[in-house]
Amino acid sequence: MTGISQEARPGWDSRWLDLDGPVRYLDFGGPADGPVIVCVHGLGGSAVNWAAIAPLLTDRYRVFAPDLAGHGLTQSRGRGTDVAANRALLHRFIQKMAAGPVLLMGNSMGGMISLLKASAAPGTVAGLILLDPALPFVPSRPDPAVTAMFALQVLPGVGRAMMDRRRRLSPEAQVARIMSLCCVDASRIPADVLAQHVDVARERRGFTGIDRDYTASIRSVMATAGRLRGQSYRRAISTIQCPVLLLHGERDRLVPVAAARAAARTHPAWSVVEMPDVGHVPQLEASADTARLITAWLGSAGQRAAQEATVSERSDPLAQAQ
Repeated sequence: MTGISQEARPGWDSRWLDLDGPVRYLDFGGPADGPVIVCVHGLGGSAVNWAAIAPLLTDRYRVFAPDLAGHGLTQSRGRGTDVAANRALLHRFIQKMAAGPVLLMGNSMGGMISLLKASAAPGTVAGLILLDPALPFVPSRPDPAVTAMFALQVLPGVGRAMMDRRRRLSPEAQVARIMSLCCVDASRIPADVLAQHVDVARERRGFTGIDRDYTASIRSVMATAGRLRGQSYRRAISTIQCPVLLLHGERDRLVPVAAARAAARTHPAWSVVEMPDVGHVPQLEASADTARLITAWLGSAGQRAAQEATVSERSDPLAQAQ
């Protein structure tokens, strides 16, 4: 594939960028000269995870959201789907989309990738907005059902059987199951946003290799946050100098709020806010509150980051394709 194709949708443009293979991303719009926010979804997610919150930010900010390799509509096509490979893909995406540093907004695995990106290439990241990021494991009491689910999914035989069962569910049932796990109350998600998730799930049914890609991703996330490689992850986080906002749902079943509290103690310069009665995806479940907190931070403690992410001349991939 060469160049970019574009498909108009309500509230955004769905576009394709060639980064050693097709990468789908959503351009949510915003002022051409505004600070750039690049949104990075979590494990098993996609760019539409940002469909509820992005329109609440585009009055001031230019917002993009890629589908990482093996996620959403970006098929792996021989590319890795682990944390390191998708960090490299994100780096290339930012190089294509901006002429200077950007604000990275990451949820779950996307928060992990954003943290590692800011550590590895600090000149490309003006600031971090982390929503329930996958942080190094801390002593806590995680939800036992969630712990068992993730542990079983990486076992070759059991994991394959679980994925076979999930594939037999309708796209609507798949999305409902995921949202019930990630949210305190999934009914808070706008109906049109849920429908967009169902559309992605329906299209992915025709893809090959998605079970392999997902397993590689989940193993990589668990290894990065775990006992052995967790120390390396902690060291990478300790090198980050840019402003950081960390928002965490108090009732997150996947990443316990204890992890965010540990991060707040270790990194006192970070702005850390707990969101009561919210789960793992505040950008979907509490989009208005989350947008207000982000906007307030970008106007105060994160103001320097917003200024650095404002670039007068930005690379335009559509113009490059012409």
